[in-house]
Amino acid sequence: MQDDYGYKRLFDEMFEGVYCVDLNLKITSWNKSAEEITGFLANEVLGRHCYDNILEHVDQCGRQLCNVGCPLNQTMEDEIIREADIFLHHKSGHRVPVSIKTIPLYENENIIGAVEFMVRTPVIIDSDEAEKYKSLAMKDHLTGLPNRRYTETYLELKMKEYRTFNLPFGIAFIDVDHFKIVNDTYGHDAGDEILKMLARTYVNSTRGNDLIGRWGGEEFLAVFTNCQEDVLDQLVNKIRMLVENSILKVNNFEIKVTISVGATMVTPDDTVESVVKRADGLMYQSKEDGRNRCTLG
Repeated sequence: MQDDYGYKRLFDEMFEGVYCVDLNLKITSWNKSAEEITGFLANEVLGRHCYDNILEHVDQCGRQLCNVGCPLNQTMEDEIIREADIFLHHKSGHRVPVSIKTIPLYENENIIGAVEFMVRTPVIIDSDEAEKYKSLAMKDHLTGLPNRRYTETYLELKMKEYRTFNLPFGIAFIDVDHFKIVNDTYGHDAGDEILKMLARTYVNSTRGNDLIGRWGGEEFLAVFTNCQEDVLDQLVNKIRMLVENSILKVNNFEIKVTISVGATMVTPDDTVESVVKRADGLMYQSKEDGRNRCTLG
């Protein structure tokens, strides 16, 4: 890219995150928006290859695109512009949903590399719920997620809506696998950072009207509104996949965790207590079956 001040300033002020690679997938340019979206500064990535444990794009099914169909590499091979909705790896470890477009770069009609544009996919939050969520009394101070008190209140509200309007919804009980080992091995500060990373991943992987709150310790409870069992299955497995593909870097260590999930649809005979107990039991079934899985029932 030209080392022209005006061009560089325009490049840095673009709303989209933009980076360029040469034919060997070595990163040659990285703008300010790319820094904001990914957490990686330009001086941390320039000269490195995009597959060097940086963005590690995964698709909606959890496939590592660097290994099975890198859009940038494909664009350089066939010169076709591509668009996709993927999840990139943020420097802090969590996954970020983005929409990307890859375009070939030319010099004297010869292809010399490719450029990727990326825009963060917005997470829409209902305005009424957002106002309630602002209350510090309802927020978990470590993760920023709704706390158990708020989550229980929200679940009670959804139960009332279900009985009145028959609006189907499901819940999921989520527990971090082997979290004690993480704390014992890396320390409680690292454990706290893992919980914060998970919270960001949860928020980035749910729909606008869904809610995930911290239930206690390493346990979380999710409420998925207006969904049937097949959709519930897709949603919880998407969360599980994104957690599995998230990485926290602490003192030259890369910490990865998985989650066990129990998910269930609410039935007419349910109470808040019964549906939570059922989801909790299904979560323990996931633990017994080998962890890093979702059990529906």
